[in-house]
Amino acid sequence: MPLGLSRKCSAIAPSATLAMDARAKELRSQGVNVIGFAAGEPDFETPAPIREAMKEAMDLGMTRYTPVAGTLELRRAIAARLLEDHGLVYGMDEIVVSNGAKHSLYNAFQAILDPGDEVIVDKPCWVSYPEMVRMAGGVPVFLDCPESQGFLPSMEDFEKLITPRTKAFILNTPSNPNGCMWSREQLEQLADLAVKYDFYIVADEIYEKLVYSGEKHYSIATFGPEVKERTILINGVSKSYAMTGFRIGYACGPRDVIKGMVNYQSQATSAPNTAAQHAAAVALTMPQDCVEEMRRAFEQRRDRLVELINAIPGLSCRKPHGAFYVMMNIRGITGKRYHGTELSGSTAIAEALLEHAHVALVPGAAFLDEGFCRISYATSMENIEEGLRRIAAFVKELD
Repeated sequence: MPLGLSRKCSAIAPSATLAMDARAKELRSQGVNVIGFAAGEPDFETPAPIREAMKEAMDLGMTRYTPVAGTLELRRAIAARLLEDHGLVYGMDEIVVSNGAKHSLYNAFQAILDPGDEVIVDKPCWVSYPEMVRMAGGVPVFLDCPESQGFLPSMEDFEKLITPRTKAFILNTPSNPNGCMWSREQLEQLADLAVKYDFYIVADEIYEKLVYSGEKHYSIATFGPEVKERTILINGVSKSYAMTGFRIGYACGPRDVIKGMVNYQSQATSAPNTAAQHAAAVALTMPQDCVEEMRRAFEQRRDRLVELINAIPGLSCRKPHGAFYVMMNIRGITGKRYHGTELSGSTAIAEALLEHAHVALVPGAAFLDEGFCRISYATSMENIEEGLRRIAAFVKELD
């Protein structure tokens, strides 16, 4: 038999967001001053009590394996946070801690999908959702959510996509890449469909604390017991607590699904980092003032970024209600030329901005939405001002 990669591995695309971020870092290593709008990583320092907890873990000898599902301390902290924030009750056997929320998502799809099972994904979508579904043998089925609808789905269109093979829907609110949020009414309609057609809701709530303009985040698992038993709730500490490098995420859901995820994790990675679990437990149980401080700063950055984008001829964007991303509409400059080179689409525009304006953002094509580029405002106000000045100057040179 010939050597080489499997067909399954060969079909998986690399993460476009990480690839763009890597290219930006490469240019920086060469001395280029690159403004980075690509990575979804808070620029704030991890709060001091969390850093101290990480150090404390070492002194307490927390250097051994923990149970595969995570420490009892952390699972209790997760349960307490969900009870306080949403009134949700989860037992210790309904929670599993993984190596980041991305790992939790991966485990969930591996646990629930058989080859050929369909997962509905509304797009534009985070780059990893369809790839994770494919890695588990599933088939992503895409639901178009155009900018004219606020990047939100028509529930009539949603229902038309449901088939006997529909196993799950991925709910991401607030959304990466566009910061849109589902209303309570839409969530109620989704809950009704999940019960009617008996499919899982994989609810990625990693941005739940980053909500603006007086909007309210509703956890889909709160919409009744029949919905909760069909919900796999995914969350983590990376975004809300600026703990991306700690790699702690978690899933809560039906006992049989969580048991399957634990079994899968036991053979793949074992438990997450022990000391980081202790730090995450401190993050979830300490006073949450630091989360609100970051949220307010993100809201101010969002407002300024949206103002600057909409002041550039040929570019526009909607004001998002959550997360820390803006989908910038680039249709007004697509097809134009920069010093003789045609900007044929979002990838060409993103590459030209990086190479010539030294601004890193992610092409909309990566999120299955050509005609846009995603900008992360998880960076300083100074970088936002300078980055948009560079983009404006770049646009002025187009013909």
